[in-house]
Amino acid sequence: MSNSNLKKPLIVILGPTASGKTGWAVKLAQKFNGEIVSADSRQVYREMDIGTAKSPRAQIPNFKFQISKPTNNIPQHLIDIVNPDEEFTLSDYKKLAIQKINGIHNRGKIPFLVGGTGLYISSVIDNLDIPEAKPNKKLRAELESKDIQDLQTELKQLDLNYYTQIDLNNKRRLIRAIEVCKTTGKPFSKQRKKGEPLFDVLQIGIRTDKKVLDEKINRRVDEMIANGLVDEVKKLSTKYSPDLPSMSGIGYAELNAHFNAHLTLEQAIDLIKTHTRQYVKKQMTWFRRNANIQWIDNYEKAKSLVDNFLDNKFK
Repeated sequence: MSNSNLKKPLIVILGPTASGKTGWAVKLAQKFNGEIVSADSRQVYREMDIGTAKSPRAQIPNFKFQISKPTNNIPQHLIDIVNPDEEFTLSDYKKLAIQKINGIHNRGKIPFLVGGTGLYISSVIDNLDIPEAKPNKKLRAELESKDIQDLQTELKQLDLNYYTQIDLNNKRRLIRAIEVCKTTGKPFSKQRKKGEPLFDVLQIGIRTDKKVLDEKINRRVDEMIANGLVDEVKKLSTKYSPDLPSMSGIGYAELNAHFNAHLTLEQAIDLIKTHTRQYVKKQMTWFRRNANIQWIDNYEKAKSLVDNFLDNKFK
């Protein structure tokens, strides 16, 4: 028996924003007695429902469409776990995700790790050793005073590799990466070393035609607006600072700029679409580095891959 067969299975469903990951994952989890662990760095936040494309909630009034397929009682873990003003690190995510995956195995079920945040997925499947440089309060205060464009420029100079991988609108991540680079004298990206794999992993990527995906993004943003995204962000803006990492997400930052009279609503909506397409490009740059992803374009192929993977595991 191979060493991989000694490890418990983990099925990863990944792909860019709006590619349909959750819909596929729910159907697969139903068929193969599974539970879902989210790998989405935005859906961890409570109160941020429409703009992060969570499944429809009863508390969203006049909900006009389904952002993702109904969950049909399939458990989905690591959604709504922190408040928008609480710090949540990659290390926090990795620890919780592994706990949830082990819990699913202990219940005799199959874990599906599902999302588009490449670093979250990598932290689990590559068992990343995440740098634990101690916070430098003086440096952090200095970085906090800078605007996001200056931080982006500084990180680009210090660590171009990491600069091309992260969400550049996430001010906290920018600050932490710069802090680690300056504190240790090494690029942040060089310090995340892979450890011994914890699971036997099947990685399935959803391949989508660019033109089709662009249309889906435009339609999804329009539907989010129709379903009350403006009111959601307005409500959040009365409770939370726009400088928080959670409020820097696509949809939230642009609408906050609209509320501050920097953008018209139409301009904000157009920017949400543009920034989403740019983020998709960044996601795909990350995923293309991973030669172990099996890219497919229909659900039946995904079902067949999972079937064969589990059959080989348990035969």
